[in-house]
Amino acid sequence: MTPEDILARPAKALTQAQREHYFENGYVGAPGVVGADWLARLNERTEHYVEVSRHADGDKRFDLEPNHCPEAPRIRRLTSPVDMDEVYWEFAASGPFVDVAEDLLGPDIKFHHSKLNFKWSGGGEEVKWHQDIQFWPHTNYDVLTIGVYLEDVDEQMAPMGVIPKSHRGPLYDLYDGNRNWTGNIQDGDLPRIDADSAGYIQGPAGTVTVHNCRSIHGSQPNWSERPRPLLLCAYAAADAIAITNLVARARHGNEMVRGEPARWARFDPRPCLMPPDWSKTGHKSIFQHQQREAAR
Repeated sequence: MTPEDILARPAKALTQAQREHYFENGYVGAPGVVGADWLARLNERTEHYVEVSRHADGDKRFDLEPNHCPEAPRIRRLTSPVDMDEVYWEFAASGPFVDVAEDLLGPDIKFHHSKLNFKWSGGGEEVKWHQDIQFWPHTNYDVLTIGVYLEDVDEQMAPMGVIPKSHRGPLYDLYDGNRNWTGNIQDGDLPRIDADSAGYIQGPAGTVTVHNCRSIHGSQPNWSERPRPLLLCAYAAADAIAITNLVARARHGNEMVRGEPARWARFDPRPCLMPPDWSKTGHKSIFQHQQREAAR
């Protein structure tokens, strides 16, 4: 569907102005979308996994900072939370995220994957400027990621920044000069992206972040005294077909969450960079790629 067709449909979660902002700029922030009941359930499960992580060294469910220890857990990412806990899946499949996705993708929507990035206090790691779609190409670019801040987030807590209108610009090479995948835009390209124009999404717990799969985004280290947990789920229009098998073994990868499956794939003529074949090497988190760490 075209943006005009989507905008002609009644909104379910976002205002019309918020929908227009997304299509114009490639991202939007919306406070108050996720209510107190859902926040309480999500935070209870999140706190549970923080406790589990204290003794989770080598557990593939967790991407841990190098200085993580049982006495002071420092999780970078909870990997695919919807596959390990029914509360996260219930939220991803039937919570307010699906209404947001329908407001921006149309009535037929697939779930792709999820992650929970913690951005721990006292220096939680930077996420360098990057675009998402090169990690998991689809046949078109009607793919987006929706996040919810589980805690209040202010400018001191390294809120996510998105460069406006970058979804209309080029896709950048995420390999270095030696053809090693880094997962970030290379230093030589940074002058082209106008990082100073970035909009930083902040707000109270329950604020939703949305960015298009082509939008350039990232965040600084979190030097505040509070972690910044951000639950993220990626969704695609039904006719955007995943090219790689990244979620082939996931419990819910490419599962329809609203509407009907597509009978025809839709192809965007703009090419997309392909990621490495992680089926042979094992997939690492964006933190491990950007920090040049070995898989753990």
